[in-house]
Amino acid sequence: MLKKYFGTDGIRGLVNKGYINGETFFKIGLAAGKYFTNLKKKKQVAIIAKDTRLSGYTLEPSLVSGLTSAGMHVYTLGPLPTNGLAMLTKSMKANMGIMITASHNPYYDNGLKLFGPDGLKLSDKIETKIEKLIDQKIEANLSKKKTLGRVKRLENATDNYITIIKNNLKKKSHLKNIKMVVDCANGAGYKAAFKLFKSLGADVKFIGNKPNGLNINDNCGSTFPKNIQKATIKHKAHLGISFDGDADRIIMCDEKGSIIDGDQILAAIALEWKKKKILKGGVVGTLMSNYGLEKFFKLKNIKFVRANVGDRYVKNMMYEKKFNLGGEQSGHIILGKFATTGDGLLVAVEILNLINKKTKISDFFNVFEKVPQILENVNYKKNNILSNSRVQKSIKIAKKMIIGQGRILVRKSGTEQKIRIMGESKNTKLLKKCIKIIKKEIS
Repeated sequence: MLKKYFGTDGIRGLVNKGYINGETFFKIGLAAGKYFTNLKKKKQVAIIAKDTRLSGYTLEPSLVSGLTSAGMHVYTLGPLPTNGLAMLTKSMKANMGIMITASHNPYYDNGLKLFGPDGLKLSDKIETKIEKLIDQKIEANLSKKKTLGRVKRLENATDNYITIIKNNLKKKSHLKNIKMVVDCANGAGYKAAFKLFKSLGADVKFIGNKPNGLNINDNCGSTFPKNIQKATIKHKAHLGISFDGDADRIIMCDEKGSIIDGDQILAAIALEWKKKKILKGGVVGTLMSNYGLEKFFKLKNIKFVRANVGDRYVKNMMYEKKFNLGGEQSGHIILGKFATTGDGLLVAVEILNLINKKTKISDFFNVFEKVPQILENVNYKKNNILSNSRVQKSIKIAKKMIIGQGRILVRKSGTEQKIRIMGESKNTKLLKKCIKIIKKEIS
């Protein structure tokens, strides 16, 4: 289904370019407000959270103006992880929730993610309906003068989110005697992470926790895990934890500084949940999940299926298959028992609860052997680049060369102007050659 504004995970792009500007965000707020006021609730409520980008100060008021113009009452929550917004949308019985963020992208990008009253990201069908409203004349979506919305700041959103996390975990969490390093990516989780881990008694060294509007994801967070590697070794910590700009991703490292990605986190949780009879159905991964993870689940008699890339598609597949665990290699992990989308903080606490205090982090996560994987991100200019006959021919040649020894996956990123070329094989020399053939035709 081809959409004009929405991508694989909301709307995202350069600030003050394309759709990421005050005028369009007013129209999006107005259209989304119009759509959700039709739910016929007594009180029409929308809640808005954001990460720490400077542009949030421009885009949030525009969204608020659009929503209130459609007759929505709005609560603004300030900086909060994406799943915190999702959880509060549901617990507050709001019509909708909007997260202003560009996730792991640099500060000069921004965007939004929309959630329905159930705390789930909107379906393609609903996004398409909202897009039609965006393109209508503004006058068609305006509320009557007496039914305009009001705006209020909710000061205790972070505390409410932390309370929900703690209530979700039956076992009382106590992290006393656990020493760890946490990189907040100068993003949305910097307040919540500090309050959560400190309240659980952990000995924590925080980095990437001084946002200034311009340093979100800037050589920090889950896309730059070298920071937690170095800091974990330096401070002789038991583990390192790294979030991205909106804290829906988590990447970790063990006491030796070895990186633990989303596939390894999924494997460890699945194994422990199976032992405790918590795992339902099986596990959902994506087209990017390591082949070694698939082999591991087969060995352990755990069902495994692949969804399209994007945590929304992972969640949809989990719902369809009635599985309660899924995630991506990039660190989006969905604990279906507790959450409707990825939540780095929630996953971190669950992992720390599963680990025996006497077990080394390296032993806990060393459960499967990864097949060597190479990912190349190539910038492109033409939107139909993958339809180019020369590019298609290069992909066919590369796949034919690697057949029987690995796999090649080529896809357009849903969040950036890049083509992602991923390959897996124990024959890394051949793999690099195959990727080079494709890359040459794209760049």
